[in-house]
Amino acid sequence: MLDFLPIAAACFGIPQYLPQILKLRRTGDTAGVSWAWATLTSINNAAWFVYFMASGYWTAGLPSTAASTLACTVSVLLVRRGAVNRRAIAWITAWAALLVLATIIGGRIGLGTVLAAASIVQVAPSLWTAYRTARPTGISVGTWRLVFGELTCWFVFGLHEADTRLIVLGATGVLASILMLVRAHSTPT
Repeated sequence: MLDFLPIAAACFGIPQYLPQILKLRRTGDTAGVSWAWATLTSINNAAWFVYFMASGYWTAGLPSTAASTLACTVSVLLVRRGAVNRRAIAWITAWAALLVLATIIGGRIGLGTVLAAASIVQVAPSLWTAYRTARPTGISVGTWRLVFGELTCWFVFGLHEADTRLIVLGATGVLASILMLVRAHSTPT
């Protein structure tokens, strides 16, 4: 039964950024939504796609592709609304270069090792932005619920497969999504 968790993760993962996209398009509200988070999510999910394919986790290809594409869409929508963090561009570029370098030098294991830290790198800007914004009304609760669902599946599957990289990804994502949901629900409307 646990071998089917990547399929469950895909069910949560494929649509997870659609609620944020729809909220941004409907309201234009960017308060509490991090451009760096969306951009890093897109880059990291492209790297996870490479890791999943190299590891033979074929069912993970579709959700990582969807997450990369849809997070990129969130990033573009935030840029169009002037929510880009210009100071973050250099370190996001450096992070992408590190992922490429890790893959060249260490292959799947090298990439996976760096990706173990990717979830922390990826969620830090969203947490920082949400908790430093007085009224983070732009946060989509639906997106963070889906993130919680997907990464709970990856956490349990990582435990099942004894894959430290997936365990760290899952644990970090579950914690971050809980913190984001708490922040979103604590914001008066």
